[in-house]
Amino acid sequence: MIVDVERDQFQQAIVNIFFINTPNSFSHPTPQTITLPPTLHPQTLILLTLTLLSIYMASTPNFLTRLLRPFTTSTSMSLNPQSGAAQSLPENAQKCTVAAGCFWGVEHLFRKNFDGKGLLDARVGYIGGDTNNPSYRAVCSGRTGHAESLQISYDPTALSYKTLLSFFYQMHDPTTKNRQGMDTGTQYRSAIFYHNEEQKKEAEEVTRKVQEQWWKQGTVTTEMLPAGQWWDAEDYHQLYLDKNPGGYECPAHYVRKFPELK
Repeated sequence: MIVDVERDQFQQAIVNIFFINTPNSFSHPTPQTITLPPTLHPQTLILLTLTLLSIYMASTPNFLTRLLRPFTTSTSMSLNPQSGAAQSLPENAQKCTVAAGCFWGVEHLFRKNFDGKGLLDARVGYIGGDTNNPSYRAVCSGRTGHAESLQISYDPTALSYKTLLSFFYQMHDPTTKNRQGMDTGTQYRSAIFYHNEEQKKEAEEVTRKVQEQWWKQGTVTTEMLPAGQWWDAEDYHQLYLDKNPGGYECPAHYVRKFPELK
């Protein structure tokens, strides 16, 4: 009951809601103190908090989605080193693993453009870190070293690795180091995780070309690393924007109209 909460504790809770627990996508300064009248009735405090929250949500797009993102939990959600769906893939299936910011929008754009065109499966997850069984909340802290990533299984007879990488460089901004749109942190870095030497060579070649032909005004900061241990993200992240059409989409995620690479 709110009436049992000490006034200073409730006051601090307001600070926590609006500043401390706000994801690092926002850069609001944390106030030193918030002073409330000593005689303020608890019900008035509740009304004040709801009013402030409504104003803040109206002024910041997708605020509530972003606020709750790192703290969503469920006992049914689990992390797996690999997808169970991979067992049903054809023998010639190959993998393409990339990171380009918030994995919700990355998965959504790749599926939208390549479903029925050689894309066999796509899973969002974590790679490039140094801890086992990373949770979404841990990855969001930026302390595990993992990147929010997408692992695509594709049919190389219908869809080429070069085509996937070219699209990768079209659908995000590779010149903003550790950032896409408002999302900042190493977990949002641009990266290609190659699965063999042939992929590494092709990734280097495509990256050189997009730097020269597409992203001439900036420096491509995309990392190129061997694919290590992959961890599937929690179930509720898979196909997130299909299940939640009004969910958060990074503003940097859209398909640029570049000329074909030469």
